[in-house]
Amino acid sequence: MGFDQYHEPPEELSQPVRTFARMIQSLIEEAEAIDWYEQRIHVEKDREAKKIMKQAQKEEFIHFAMDLEFLLRKKEDWRIVMKNVLFKPGDIVENGEKAEDKLEE
Repeated sequence: MGFDQYHEPPEELSQPVRTFARMIQSLIEEAEAIDWYEQRIHVEKDREAKKIMKQAQKEEFIHFAMDLEFLLRKKEDWRIVMKNVLFKPGDIVENGEKAEDKLEE
């Protein structure tokens, strides 16, 4: 039984790589759900339905954050980049370039 998240034969992948693929897929699905709710909220006219959708979207944000945190704990380079880009004042692209420099140190 094949899975779309694998681009290589699953039996040749280690368990950590397979877990990583699952978590990446989960992150993607959470991001898609956040997007879908954003669009639905934008067009929904019923206040109660919109309120429910906003609550559901918040839960998707939490799931996205947990998935991302799991991945960051497993990938040191990712942590370095995130620490040097996220929540930093200034130009985002410049922060990204500085983060790249940190990886090369």
